[in-house]
Amino acid sequence: MEKMARVTTALGGNALTGRTMFCHLDAPANAISVCRDAAQVVVAGRNIFKIYSIEEEQFVEKLNLRVGRKPSLNFSCADVVWHQMDENLLATAATNGVVVTWNLGKPSRNKQDQLFTEHKRTVNKVCFHPTEVYMLLSGSQDGYMKCFDLRKKDSVSTFSGQSESVRDVQFSIRDYFTFAATFENGNVQLWDIRRPDRYERMFTAHNGPVFCCDWHPEDRGWLATGGRDKMVKVWDMNTTRAKEIYCVQTIASVARVKWRPECKHHIATCSMMVDHNIYVWDVRRPFIPSAMFEEHKDVTTGIVWRHLHDPYFLLSGSKDSTLYQHIFKDASQPIERANPEGLCYSLYGDLAFAAKESLISSDSNRKPYIGDRRHPIFFKRKLDPTEQFEYISSSSALSVFETDVESGSMDWFVHTAKQYALAGRPLAELCDHNAKVAKGLDRNQVAQTWTMLRIIYSSLGTVSSTNLNHSMGKGSTALPLMNSFNLKDIPAGLGSESRLDRSKGESRSENILMDSSSTLINNEDNEETEGSDVPADYLLGDVEADEDDLYMMDHENPHAEEQEYSLPQEAFPLRHEIVDNPSALDHLQDKADSPHVSGNEAETVSLTPVESFSLISISHSLYENRLPSDFFNPIVRDTLLFYAEQGDVQTAVSVLIVLGERIRKEIDEQTQEHWYTSYIDLLQRFQLWNISNEVIKLSTCRAINCLNQASTTLHVNCSNCKRPMSNRGWICDRCRQCASMCAVCHHVVKGLFVWCQGCSHGGHLQHIMKWLETSSHCPAGCGHLCEYT
Repeated sequence: MEKMARVTTALGGNALTGRTMFCHLDAPANAISVCRDAAQVVVAGRNIFKIYSIEEEQFVEKLNLRVGRKPSLNFSCADVVWHQMDENLLATAATNGVVVTWNLGKPSRNKQDQLFTEHKRTVNKVCFHPTEVYMLLSGSQDGYMKCFDLRKKDSVSTFSGQSESVRDVQFSIRDYFTFAATFENGNVQLWDIRRPDRYERMFTAHNGPVFCCDWHPEDRGWLATGGRDKMVKVWDMNTTRAKEIYCVQTIASVARVKWRPECKHHIATCSMMVDHNIYVWDVRRPFIPSAMFEEHKDVTTGIVWRHLHDPYFLLSGSKDSTLYQHIFKDASQPIERANPEGLCYSLYGDLAFAAKESLISSDSNRKPYIGDRRHPIFFKRKLDPTEQFEYISSSSALSVFETDVESGSMDWFVHTAKQYALAGRPLAELCDHNAKVAKGLDRNQVAQTWTMLRIIYSSLGTVSSTNLNHSMGKGSTALPLMNSFNLKDIPAGLGSESRLDRSKGESRSENILMDSSSTLINNEDNEETEGSDVPADYLLGDVEADEDDLYMMDHENPHAEEQEYSLPQEAFPLRHEIVDNPSALDHLQDKADSPHVSGNEAETVSLTPVESFSLISISHSLYENRLPSDFFNPIVRDTLLFYAEQGDVQTAVSVLIVLGERIRKEIDEQTQEHWYTSYIDLLQRFQLWNISNEVIKLSTCRAINCLNQASTTLHVNCSNCKRPMSNRGWICDRCRQCASMCAVCHHVVKGLFVWCQGCSHGGHLQHIMKWLETSSHCPAGCGHLCEYT
């Protein structure tokens, strides 16, 4: 503590002097409040209720308000507030639902003044009116807010939020009759104290309970809220609808928010759990706090600025049973430890790079980069003369490197996502359809991948040669299983490599069985090889065969038989279209009539289209005996990893869904989850919500399947009594009225029902839409401004 700075602040003739200091308390504190002249602070908790004097060097205990041998639960405080107009007036919120006022001017030891016992559950918050001495407001766990006149024994007004517990209430500093209330269901309500029957405005501020709120001391329309969703939001209440103007993302649930005096954009926050530090944020820079106080060892439960016009002294209480006075000059500065560079890609491939302006300006030899089509944009923040961190450079330079519009287009991604079929058909049809989609978008490599997957994983023997030949015809919309080509166009080199030397007379021990549905073109002696009747699978690759099994060729005069065809050894490089050859057709017809050709083979030959010929097919028995069902799984896995590394996570996820259990076991769960998360994020960025939901439902990863099963519970309130409906019917079990009445036609809605979250009124979808075309007020006549989006 000796190293801490001493600060003196002049406030209208009075001077605040002090340093960073603390004192140990008898018990954990739940709340603190400071008096008007900033000379004393009250600390309240379950087992402590004391007033301390703030001296220059230390805290000095002045008064213990817990008197008596057996203190009652009225001393167990959840909140405390010190009136800013009457220095002798205190109010506490007790955990037993009692609101207690304390008069420090009483001569007796017991300073308790009045007790209000109207709340049925714990009172979470009490608040004095900023200008009315005798007006006190309370918010309770029972969902009610009560306004008390301290000159009367009972409350003068009761406000029902028609919701769950009230977590905070705050009178507006600028609007005399207005106060704000926050609720555990995420809503914020604005009330007029003159109208206790209904709130003036309500909006959903957070996803989860809203624990605190605070009106801006200078701007009358700004309201800050903090919730369990780890966010601090600033709302502009001057507009017709509450408008979120700033949002600060913290690392834990926000328990308290307090605007910093004399600094329009600074706000102090503390957390309800996990994080023990106190942060001061500039709402214009929502990711890095301007200052941080790290003294507390347990959760901070209360923060308050020492004076309404002093921005340098902050008081805090904690569950570690300490009371601290923080000096802003002694706060640590996270910006000093932050990374000064930033890099980000936009959705369309533009690259943004930010760095310290000093680094860029000092590099006089910097040459313009290719693609840097914009001049660097400089973001400078004017230094506040009252800011103590004047030596921090807060300016940066941003360079944006744009990609070519055509090369950076993502239309292919959107079209592919919309047209892909991932389920509901046999595997072969899915692969054929997706290959056609990819081919239509000029993504030939992806199309070839789908085709290969169909060949590898489609059911063995389910594709007949007739269907195959028809699929390769001119009028077919399906993709051919293999590429057709004209054997006459084969280069001489490839043809010579495939020829077999007849003079060697070598014979193989294993004969390759030929399918009866295949037609082999042999030499002029018309020697055919009878095929097997076993269903065949078609393979692309090298085929070895003896000359007696395949074809015969005269090596001495290779060009003598110009009209004959030689079968290639390689199938991939040759993608020539089939040309009509009448001589070939006549040749086949002659072979069909030959006594050497079997009946099945003759029938197949007659059905073969002129444009194409069936390729060599390997017997099913050979394929099945030598290759297990998962033989190609490692290759497919490597293919998916390749696509993912190239950034095409769409193909990786689509193949993963289509193949399902065939390939799932080859890829670890973590990698699958990463692919799914990336693809779903891309789909949602392009607002492809239905496709994203379909991918989630079809996911093979357990962590992804549960994404659309969260937050699907609907809590419906009765439109008459505003209470939650516990049954599934149309009749409310509380008021015995029909809850699903259309506010336009006044009939029971038995189909699609739409309702306003603000007033709970609704009706038939078409009726409500037609009503809101001409009027913005609720058709039920409640006066609420409804909106259908």
